[in-house]
Amino acid sequence: MKRLTEKERIIGIYSSNDKGPLLFVTAAVHGNEPSGVRALENIFEILHAQKPPIKGTLIGVVGNKSALDKDVRFLDEDLNRTWTANNIDNKITDSNEKREMFELIELLKSFDEHEHSQRYFIDCHTTSSESLPYISVQDVGENNSWAQQFPIHIIKGFSDIVQGTIDGYLSHQGMTGFTVEAGQHNSSDSEAYHEGIIWIALEKSCNLNFEDLAEMPNAVLKTINDTPPQKTLEIIHRFGLEANDDFKMLAGFENFQRIKKGEPLATFNGKDIKSSWDAYIFMPLYQAKGNDGFFVVKDIEN
Repeated sequence: MKRLTEKERIIGIYSSNDKGPLLFVTAAVHGNEPSGVRALENIFEILHAQKPPIKGTLIGVVGNKSALDKDVRFLDEDLNRTWTANNIDNKITDSNEKREMFELIELLKSFDEHEHSQRYFIDCHTTSSESLPYISVQDVGENNSWAQQFPIHIIKGFSDIVQGTIDGYLSHQGMTGFTVEAGQHNSSDSEAYHEGIIWIALEKSCNLNFEDLAEMPNAVLKTINDTPPQKTLEIIHRFGLEANDDFKMLAGFENFQRIKKGEPLATFNGKDIKSSWDAYIFMPLYQAKGNDGFFVVKDIEN
C-alpha cells in the first residue's frame, strides 16, 4: 500500500459497498503525534489486501498536514482548540490551523450523513509523558455508552473544560465518538493501542467479523489483554497556562499516578505548585508547547 505523503489528507477509505455507518477517524491533529497515522496505514493495508465485508465506510484522515510534515505540534496555534462557534460561523482563516480545520469540515460534509445509518468518530492522540491508553469522552448523546464498550479507561470532562476541541465539535454535529490517547508520542505501544481501538470500533460499528481476516490482529489482542480493567474518571481541576508562563512539571509523573495533598507537582513562575487533592494526576506537560500544565482526576461511577 502507498504510504502517506505530505500532499495527502486522506490516509485511506474502505467499504465493501454495503450501506451502513460511517466511521471517521482523525490522526495527527497534533503534528508531533503520528502514531494514529501509522495505525491507520496498517489497518488499510490489511483491509485492502484481505477485503473483509463490512457495513458502511471507514475513512482515515490527517488532521494537521503542515505540522505533521514538520513534526511539530502545530504551526500557528493548537488545532484542537480552534473548533469554536466564533471561528466556524465567522469563517476565520487567519492561521494555518484554522485553514486545516475548514478543509476537514468540507471533507466531512462530502460524506452525506443521509447516506449512513449512523456516524461515528475517533480522534487519535498521544501524550508527552508515559501513559496507559484511555478514552476522553464528552458526555453528549450516546458518546459515553459507546465508550463503555471499549476495554480501556475513560476520562470525562475534558471538552467541558477545554473549548474548541475537534471531539466537541463532532459530538455537537450529531456524531458519536471519542478521543483516544494511546500513550507516549514515540512509544510503539501507542501505535498498537490506536490500531486496536480502531479495529474494535470497526467490529462494533461496521459489523467487521475478525474471522474474515487471515488472523486476529495482534493490536486487538494487546488492547484487550495488556490493559487494566476499565474504570471511569472525571476531571476535577485544570492547571491552565498562558503564553508567557514559566512552567515545569516535576520529573517522573505518569498519567493516572496517585497524588496526595501537599505533594509537590510543578514550578510555575518561580513558585512551587503543590497538590490540593488526594486523587490522580492526568496529562502532565512534558513538552515545549501546550497550554495545559496538568489535570487532576478522580474515580466516578459510570
